[in-house]
Amino acid sequence: MASDKSFVEHIVEQIENAGIITYRKMFGEYAIYSDGKIVVLICDNQVFIKPTESGRAFIGDAVEALPYPGAKLNFLIEDGFEDREWFSELVRITAKELPAPKPKKKK
Repeated sequence: MASDKSFVEHIVEQIENAGIITYRKMFGEYAIYSDGKIVVLICDNQVFIKPTESGRAFIGDAVEALPYPGAKLNFLIEDGFEDREWFSELVRITAKELPAPKPKKKK
């Protein structure tokens, strides 16, 4: 089941102040970027955030789940995304800890 674009846009609105936020459709699902780093995945209208130590400390009792078959475990955010301030802070904390994206190779 693919995610609804309207749901993705709602999530993007929730974190609009957590850096430069963009999103891209990938295989029927979506990746949300903060300052060029993939931080959030939307799969089957569920919100997953990349796992980091700082994110785990911020969340507290983090629920981990697979966003899609073959993926690594991510933090499943079941309803916390409705708290705009909390979720934006989680995205900022996570993006800060994630490595910078690798430069694309020239063709």
